[in-house]
Amino acid sequence: MNFPEELKYTKDHEWIKVDGDVAIVGITDYAQSELGDIVYVEVETEGEELDREEVFGTIEAVKTVSDLFMPVSGEVVEFNESLEDDPETVNNDPYNDGWIIKIKMSNSSELDDLISASDYKEEVNA
Repeated sequence: MNFPEELKYTKDHEWIKVDGDVAIVGITDYAQSELGDIVYVEVETEGEELDREEVFGTIEAVKTVSDLFMPVSGEVVEFNESLEDDPETVNNDPYNDGWIIKIKMSNSSELDDLISASDYKEEVNA
């Protein structure tokens, strides 16, 4: 199981990587392994301003559908459209090509409420 140290994590199994006032968001290696084969990723919130912990989309695996939650408040500025044709990229490369959205953060102080890689690893007992 992979837990990159440079990322921040949520208890809802999203990761976030910050680059200035833009952040890239996806689901963790742990989450994709628990979901199993991902068959569909839906994000209909592009262009919308959402609060932290609001649902920004859904991810569908063979056996279940899960909501995706905003790790911080901001505007969804981009959806990884390659996931429309290749949703399994989230399984194969969750921290790079399998990213889901980019957001323009509206309150970067919310990053302080997220958890570190070591704390997330402990959270999922990995």
